[in-house]
Amino acid sequence: MATTQQPPQRSVRVVLFGLMIAMLLAMLDNMIVGTAMPTIVGELGGLNHLSWVVTAYTLATAASTPIWGKLGDMYGRKGIFMSSIVIFLIGSALSGMAQDMGQLIVFRAIQGLGAGGLMVGVMAIIGDLIPPRERGKYQGMIAGVMAVAMIGGPLVGGTITDNWGWRWSFYINLPLGAVALFMISAVLHLPKKRVEARIDYLGAALLTVGITSLVLLTTWGGNQYAWGSAQIIGLLVLGVAALAAFLYAETRAAEPVLPLHIFRSRNFSLISVIGFQVGFVMFGSMTFLPLFQQIVQGASATNSGLLLLPMLLAMMVVSLIAGRVTTQTGRYKVFPIVGGALITVGLYLLSTMDTGTTRFTSGLYMAVLGAGMGFLMQITMLIAQNSVEMKDMGVGSSSSTLFRTIGGSFGVSLFGAIFTHQVSATMTARSGQAGASATSGSAQLDMASLAKLPPAVKDAYLHAVASGTHNVFLWGAAVSVVGFAASFFVKEIPLRGALPKPAEEEAPPADSLLARQD
Repeated sequence: MATTQQPPQRSVRVVLFGLMIAMLLAMLDNMIVGTAMPTIVGELGGLNHLSWVVTAYTLATAASTPIWGKLGDMYGRKGIFMSSIVIFLIGSALSGMAQDMGQLIVFRAIQGLGAGGLMVGVMAIIGDLIPPRERGKYQGMIAGVMAVAMIGGPLVGGTITDNWGWRWSFYINLPLGAVALFMISAVLHLPKKRVEARIDYLGAALLTVGITSLVLLTTWGGNQYAWGSAQIIGLLVLGVAALAAFLYAETRAAEPVLPLHIFRSRNFSLISVIGFQVGFVMFGSMTFLPLFQQIVQGASATNSGLLLLPMLLAMMVVSLIAGRVTTQTGRYKVFPIVGGALITVGLYLLSTMDTGTTRFTSGLYMAVLGAGMGFLMQITMLIAQNSVEMKDMGVGSSSSTLFRTIGGSFGVSLFGAIFTHQVSATMTARSGQAGASATSGSAQLDMASLAKLPPAVKDAYLHAVASGTHNVFLWGAAVSVVGFAASFFVKEIPLRGALPKPAEEEAPPADSLLARQD
């Protein structure tokens, strides 16, 4: 096998620093924006469109990720990766200049298009630069970036919002992106290549239409339109038809965006369901927990970021421990089971919060949820990669990421629909027409505006938000039961590339050796 000359270690470190900044941009954005959302809604208006600020981003990310990967294979990773950074930065600048919620949603979608190329580009370039034997020692850097994003995002978002204004939650991306662009442009040198392969545009388009239709259905159903209305039924028919056409198109495509044969693996299919649930829960909780903390518990944007630390620290610590134990023992089946159980319990505990819940109590509940997500964050990707053949490793990884992203889109939209409906119903029930009028002008219901409301209406709104988050997390617990049940059927297949057995042990039988071959 021919060897390839590796770039100097100093160059590799500089490139990796740039790549880590790019990864940080992709992971940090929703964390920062989630904390700033109550303030954004207070200025721009449109509480009923709050969930779409996140949904537009995640939908665009999901739709574009497979395309970015294929473009990198065809035209070289460096130029394609830098293009994705530029698009992300353009979307960030436009989002910061948005004058109403509609503009913000559109500009967030542009951001999402760029973000789709950031994560896949980082992973692909690392694979090009670093041999598999040496790649493991760089995993700590990736885990560190995840920790910074998870823990630092809400804190940074809150601090920026309180001191500079919410628009800087988007503008902060510009200097970071400029540094990443400069470092990658100056130091990264990859061989130029052009592989003749057709991109599955039809498959990507059909998948986007199907996902978008179903997300709109969950967002509008029961709120803007009745469940039995022509609009909702039309969205359901369009979504199902598009997904059915997508499945047929993938059987005919020369280079399918989502090869169906990978789902012949039971483990891959099950872990896709579990990954969907993780995205569903994670994005949903990160969207509505800061809202509860700021409106009901009276926290500032900065403090609401700090109050998320129990969940984020638990997630980070448990994820690192689970990854280390899996590496050392090769055992992993217990982690999805324990993680699914903790997520279900954590969401149920969060659903019990009301206007009298203390910050300490809610912190304990969040820690339980964070521990559950920590058991599943890295393990789901590991099982997905171990469930496909080596030749399908890339598509297996991207597909697993896609299901998590789609789960996030559905989670935010469905939780948003449940939350908005419950807030409106509770306000009407508690304060009649005055409450209904207050929520119809929900744009002004930030902390400063709440102080100006009549005491009865303000009290009704606090109870309405508490009731809305109760329903959100109760439904989340019900959904998480599905992932918990699926985890029991995951089969523990030996991990490829396991630690070698001690030399004094006898050689394994021939059938074991064959099982290890890729």
